[in-house]
Amino acid sequence: MPELPFTLDQLRILKAIAEQGSFKKAADLLFVTQPAVSLQIQNLEKQLNITIFDRGGRKALLTEAGQLLLEYCQRILNQCDEACKAVEDLNSLKGGTLIIGASQTTGTYLMPRMIGLFRQKYPEVSVQLQVHSTRRTGWSVANGQIDLAIIGGQLPSELENLLQITPYATDELALVLPSSHRLSKEKELAKEDLYTLNFVTLDSQSTTRKVVDELLKNSGLDIQRLKIEMELNSLEAIKNAVQSGLGAAFLPVVSIERELASGTIHKPLITDLGVKRELKLITNPSRYTSKASEAFKKDILPKFSGFTK
Repeated sequence: MPELPFTLDQLRILKAIAEQGSFKKAADLLFVTQPAVSLQIQNLEKQLNITIFDRGGRKALLTEAGQLLLEYCQRILNQCDEACKAVEDLNSLKGGTLIIGASQTTGTYLMPRMIGLFRQKYPEVSVQLQVHSTRRTGWSVANGQIDLAIIGGQLPSELENLLQITPYATDELALVLPSSHRLSKEKELAKEDLYTLNFVTLDSQSTTRKVVDELLKNSGLDIQRLKIEMELNSLEAIKNAVQSGLGAAFLPVVSIERELASGTIHKPLITDLGVKRELKLITNPSRYTSKASEAFKKDILPKFSGFTK
């Protein structure tokens, strides 16, 4: 077999430069000197007889040949990572890393509890949590950067054939009122009562707000009639606003458990209105499944599948 015209170190350097957009930043990331990085890329270009980066501008930009090489580089390095995971698994969860992905609400309020339980049972496994948009999380699972993820949004159609998508749990959006509100003594409200309330919501341009609006419309609510008193940029800010008496809100049940228990907010039922969405577990069936990933799915996920009930 002929000798390969590149080394794994050269591929790691290429990937780092492409991600950082700079030879210097790549060198800092890899804890090597900038001249060493430049020399490795020069040797790689000479060995392959191509130009990988356009060095004319302030930012390191890939040439067409460089972009093609990067695509194979990422696949090769992912395969190396999988090989390392497979070898680590021989130690029966006595080490290794589990990388979990989640969309915002699940990642903020549910995943920390799951990870805590997993770490109690498997303390020698390192766990990383990456919280991003549904789209970014889906691509990370497809590319092998994340082992498994729980999402609540809609995946891009091009990902649906690449991933295994399994219904996991129901995420309920609940109406919450300040405990001092005139309707806080009522156990059940009619839909028409909602149009008399002042609401605190997420910013209208946020992805989560758009999902909430769509769920409310699908549940038969005329969202154009809702009076928006204030727009904030996080669920925590909305919760604080509700507790301070500034308005009502629709919030995921998983995010308000503590406030409901302490009585600082009120959660009435709404006649003929159920606002729910399905959470999904996503994995990549074409990639290696580590024992840590299998253990998380078997030992942890079932314990939380009914968290909205």
